[in-house]
Amino acid sequence: MTQTHTRKSWFKKITKFLRLEPNSIEQLITLLRTLQVRTLINTETLLMLEGVILFAQMQVRDIMLPKKQMVCINKNASLQEIIQIVTNSGHSRFPVLGDNTDEIIGILHAKDLLRYQNATIEFDLEDIIRSTTFVPESKRLDILLSEFRTHRNHMAIVVDEYGVVAGFITLEDLIEQIVGEIADEFDIDEEAYIKIHDTHYIIKAHTPIEEFNEQLHANLSDEVYDTIGGLLTSHLGRLPKRGDIINLEPFIFKIISADAKRINLINCIDKRQNTKDIN
Repeated sequence: MTQTHTRKSWFKKITKFLRLEPNSIEQLITLLRTLQVRTLINTETLLMLEGVILFAQMQVRDIMLPKKQMVCINKNASLQEIIQIVTNSGHSRFPVLGDNTDEIIGILHAKDLLRYQNATIEFDLEDIIRSTTFVPESKRLDILLSEFRTHRNHMAIVVDEYGVVAGFITLEDLIEQIVGEIADEFDIDEEAYIKIHDTHYIIKAHTPIEEFNEQLHANLSDEVYDTIGGLLTSHLGRLPKRGDIINLEPFIFKIISADAKRINLINCIDKRQNTKDIN
């Protein structure tokens, strides 16, 4: 069978299914899943298509990171203080605060600090900060993505109905809702968990509860759910979002990374020997 004939056959089958004319989002997703079951599209394609469909239904408030997670820089900070913040955080963009935490006067791009490698150049933060994009919590994600592309923005500050800063959202956050988590050099690759110190761990959501109990000498129930991610989801009654905190004695779990379909990474603190706040 020629490649051209194969493509025509595949297209004919897709067209046949689309003639079913789904009348709702649920019917459309069901149709796409049928195509996947019949091997007309693969699993990754199905997940991306579902991501696109759900994306158009979501608002900024659904995926934004809360204000308390913003790594900000004060307008009066020295160059040395700023470099320390940039180095410790690993981020590339930082909101710059004015006279209070609700006044954001601009965004600092870490790369703009490179010019000050030459000690003869006088540093003035306000000379290099860029304008801030503010968006309401209610803005649809597809509209925001279009605006990001048009204005070449990578970060926006989210405000509530009263104009008070509620959090922030990035271009990467938007893209991950469609394609899933984007791995980078800081992501955990093979290990189910990584130990930060005696009472602090970074854990993959698919870590089996049985393994978690064995490694941390815990006694979490695995009667209903097999993984830590499933257990945390059941306690919230919904898919956790980044920033969510779940108290499950004797542990505090905080979602580090999640997309529209699954949890990926979890911050875990064992309170049996630690009293530090996970925030």
